[in-house]
Amino acid sequence: MATEQITTPLPDIIAGPILREVTDQRVTLWLITSHDSPIFAEINDEQGQLIDILVDHTPVKVGEFAFINIVTLQCQSTLHHGARYYYDLYFNEHKDTGLGQHLEQFLYENQSKPSFVFKNEVSHLLHGSCRKPHHKSDDGLLAVDTQLAQAFNNPQQQPDLLMMSGDQVYIDDVSGPMLHAIHQVMNKLQLFDTTLPQQEVNGLKSSEYLNKHQHLFYQRENLLPDTEANETLIEQFISGKRKPIFTSVNANNHLITFAEVIAMYILVWSPEMWNCVDLEKTDLPEEFRSLYDDELVIIKEFVSGLGRVRRALAHIPVYMIFDDHDVTDDWNLTRGWEEAVYSNEFAKRIVGNALIGYWLCQGWGNNLTKMAPLAEKLLPHFKDAGLQQHDVLIDTLFQWENWHYTIDTHPKIVVLDTRTRRWRSESNANKPSGLMDWEALCELQDELIDQPSVIMVSPSPIFGVKLIEAVQRIFTFFGQPLMVDAENWMAHKGAASVILNIFRHVKTPPNFVILSGDVHYSFVYDVSLRFRRNTPSITQITSSGLKNEFPNTLLRCFDYLNRILYHTYSPLNWLTKRRTMSIKHRQPQGHAFATLANTSGIGKVYITQNCESVEATLVQANGMETEFYKNRE
Repeated sequence: MATEQITTPLPDIIAGPILREVTDQRVTLWLITSHDSPIFAEINDEQGQLIDILVDHTPVKVGEFAFINIVTLQCQSTLHHGARYYYDLYFNEHKDTGLGQHLEQFLYENQSKPSFVFKNEVSHLLHGSCRKPHHKSDDGLLAVDTQLAQAFNNPQQQPDLLMMSGDQVYIDDVSGPMLHAIHQVMNKLQLFDTTLPQQEVNGLKSSEYLNKHQHLFYQRENLLPDTEANETLIEQFISGKRKPIFTSVNANNHLITFAEVIAMYILVWSPEMWNCVDLEKTDLPEEFRSLYDDELVIIKEFVSGLGRVRRALAHIPVYMIFDDHDVTDDWNLTRGWEEAVYSNEFAKRIVGNALIGYWLCQGWGNNLTKMAPLAEKLLPHFKDAGLQQHDVLIDTLFQWENWHYTIDTHPKIVVLDTRTRRWRSESNANKPSGLMDWEALCELQDELIDQPSVIMVSPSPIFGVKLIEAVQRIFTFFGQPLMVDAENWMAHKGAASVILNIFRHVKTPPNFVILSGDVHYSFVYDVSLRFRRNTPSITQITSSGLKNEFPNTLLRCFDYLNRILYHTYSPLNWLTKRRTMSIKHRQPQGHAFATLANTSGIGKVYITQNCESVEATLVQANGMETEFYKNRE
């Protein structure tokens, strides 16, 4: 990448801070700064008394003017449940300029410092997934900001935490204006450049050369690797002889380099660098001009809300887990997909770059203790001169099997990794893999034993819409699971059997709440075992997307047919893997017959002790709420 002179001062903080893991003795913050300097911090209680803390600061250089920082505030006394605490960060020991002075409109009304409420008992949480910046819907994270603003006057409205259950970024689906901004941010921050495997990209030797390529905008599918596989006649008829390795239908701006991924994270969570870019682009081919202009309108609206998004994420503990778009569409969906990607040097590097970004910007902050061994292996690869031993770094990430984690609350929150430890089909490389393999599912059962209740986070719904799963099964039968994203818990016989047996096990919790996303619509199911007096109570709550929606006409059709074909007493239920379970939908408010809500927003969940009572609502960016009412059958 060409070195660019910084003619105007960069802001000290270019992304964040985001409040991450919070325990009774530790507070974790994530932020990106434009310089490497010591960070000082303090925490006050509601009476203004300073909490004695030790500050542990780990900076990671990702560019000449970009440093990702994990800041840990280790409290010497225990934080109290339900109490509000105020914190601040400083870049000099005099502590004369805090976050409120560094960041415009960062504080809520009558605040002098950012704050959070510590909760070790969960009764009210927010959750969502699928935030695509250039989707025409509103940004559901704006509703989080509204909820937090109201909570200062009414403490009962204060949510305990925000769970983001996948697709926080869309690495594989990027708009033209976003990609244009990404390249300007790369240059202004001089984000680390890395070489690309020459033999796989038609002579391209570096991301610098790539960024000058004629297919840079809206034609990147021509740059992505593909494979010529031995296919049946019907597969050739349906999809042609050449099969793309990267299967997103919107891969025309798929991110490729490490620098692009880091710039993307900076731009989706903070407004700062948007003030340093020019979104006008005059050198596009005429065929893409109209599309660019349409996307530009949506992106400008997205950017206008980022100040509120940044404020919200600094005032509530935020936990995250990946799904496919955080890396690439259909990530590890089938054994065949994995064999194609990980045997191709270029494809492997693309996936690896996205996973580096996930670790640095999402995964690291979920549970510092659990992630410490990985950080110890990866940090030596980040030097002043740039990324060292890039492929070794990527291989280390691919070998890591502890992306899942728990949050030590009451009830316990168990967050599943449904992407990297898959139950691969041995009979057919094109069959969908199970979302978790045998060993991972056994570990999950050990986590659940003797718990009175559990909140489980599964990016894909465990109990989904039966008709849609049936359609996916039909496409899978004809060897086309990638065409319909056939990755649901019931798509793999072994994984489906084990996860359902976990719910039936006498020592697993009597009450489950399952939080999911992925599907771009929202619903709530109440699940119980048929023909058993002492059945577990399972509530499947799906909230998706934060900024994405399902095609409305198609979803209404699916919803109608699903109600007709799979009603409570339908004999078709006995053809499903969940035949021994009774599944009743909750009706979304304002929908006389529908069971699925198709609007962007954030899910809001209230639970009583041990999840004995569960209420679920979808809150839109404009504040309108859709409550899901229990079926009166």
